[in-house]
Amino acid sequence: MPIRRFFSKAYKNYKHAIDDAFSRKNLFYTNLLLSMGISTLGDLLEQSYEIHKGDIDKLDYKRTAHMSFSGLTTGFICHHWYNFLDRIIIGRSLDMVVKKLFLDQFVCSPIIIMSFFATVAIFEDNPLENFTDEVRDKFWTLYKAEWVVWPPAQLINFYFLPTKYRVVYDNTISLGYDIYTSHVKHDKSFKKYLNEKLD
Repeated sequence: MPIRRFFSKAYKNYKHAIDDAFSRKNLFYTNLLLSMGISTLGDLLEQSYEIHKGDIDKLDYKRTAHMSFSGLTTGFICHHWYNFLDRIIIGRSLDMVVKKLFLDQFVCSPIIIMSFFATVAIFEDNPLENFTDEVRDKFWTLYKAEWVVWPPAQLINFYFLPTKYRVVYDNTISLGYDIYTSHVKHDKSFKKYLNEKLD
């Protein structure tokens, strides 16, 4: 009986914490922290793989902090974007979901990719030059990946989930994409490959 009471109380406390985190008052901060945490984890996993391959010797925590900051930016954009979308397109019919999906892919996705390159460039030498080079060399690679990952994921997001759970759902899908983003951003051979392709 005491064990049952313990688990019952633990479950109530857990449920209360979840409800509180996704309440109107705290949702913005929850979304920021979730996005930041997933971007951090994605970069750490990518770096661990690079260490395993012998591409780098040890974890670069400065790089992880930069990726974490980019995740914070993504959380900020997604939080406001989903609220905006659900205000201008009301309903969950297939027609409404498809409209949201196309707006998401053609408007929000490019903004997020550009903001990713911009936020990481802030911490680099020659920020404007680096931002311009990264967008020119890597934007289409990430944008094409967006079209593979997000349309099927967002069909579920827009059709089944209430607004307050959209960013947390995004983050469950986003871990794999964040690993790929970190790879594209930091792969030293990537720019060389692009240059050879252009020659």
